[in-house]
Amino acid sequence: MKQWYIAGILLSAIMLLAFHSEEPLTRAKLGEQLFFDPILSGNSTISCASCHKPQFAFADTTAFSKGIHDQLTKRNTPSITNQRGRPSFFWDGRSASLEEQAKQPIISAGEMGLPIEDAVTRLNADSAYVRAFRKLFNSVPTEKNLLSALAAYERTLETANSPYDRYISGDDQAISPEAARGRLLFIGKANCSNCHSGEDFTADRFKNIGLYNGTTLTDAGRFEVTWDSAQLGFFKVPGLRNVAVTAPYMHNGMFKTLREVIEYYNKPDAIVDNGIRRDLSLNTPLNLTDTEINELEAFLKTLTDDRFINQ
Repeated sequence: MKQWYIAGILLSAIMLLAFHSEEPLTRAKLGEQLFFDPILSGNSTISCASCHKPQFAFADTTAFSKGIHDQLTKRNTPSITNQRGRPSFFWDGRSASLEEQAKQPIISAGEMGLPIEDAVTRLNADSAYVRAFRKLFNSVPTEKNLLSALAAYERTLETANSPYDRYISGDDQAISPEAARGRLLFIGKANCSNCHSGEDFTADRFKNIGLYNGTTLTDAGRFEVTWDSAQLGFFKVPGLRNVAVTAPYMHNGMFKTLREVIEYYNKPDAIVDNGIRRDLSLNTPLNLTDTEINELEAFLKTLTDDRFINQ
């Protein structure tokens, strides 16, 4: 039996104790239990947390996660921290709410592989879940309140306790001088803030950064949702909070380290020279020096919330 399976079962058993604790049961607490419970996968072997690992900012550590029967997902598993204010979800933006986002991995044949009707039936066969749903929703488990509970938990995964947060609050010693110089590069010469802006370092837009060439890189991204040829190779700009613990990077996990990501943006043509309809802002090399790359990487590491720093 695989170690990850054993760990999942043990974690689920621990989470079940929440039903019997003295802490008040809330919709978010119920969603947390569901998030860690393999009851929502077709063969009851994986949970949401199998791919969204809490210690890695609820991302995965492999390019492609394993669904039921060891099937590989199509895209890299992104972090689900700081999703409360996002207008769309998934790399291709196909879901417009956290509730809809929560549903898709459950019903996906290559991920958890369980029709939502079957998930509801399972929950209704579990007396502890029935009691919990009745208490919180005045109803037996339904598709709507199942997804509502999962989304309520995901909305609690906000992070704003990083060295960077302390720095912008006035603590000049919270980050190193190297990282402080990297911050200036981020908003200046490196032009990162053009896409990675705002509190969570995302403009919530879709961009083609050159990782689609129709031959070796064939994921068409947003185009597969809109069928708009102008969006061929477009992917959602991810937030950068906790980015240092969510490797590998990009929708296909092709970059193993933050430095590789920075080096790509610095000279895209040196890595993928035939990206179709790549954003014009990437046509000119950034000309960052090795020292500046180190400084930019140091800054990105300051965006890690304290709870993840030692992972």
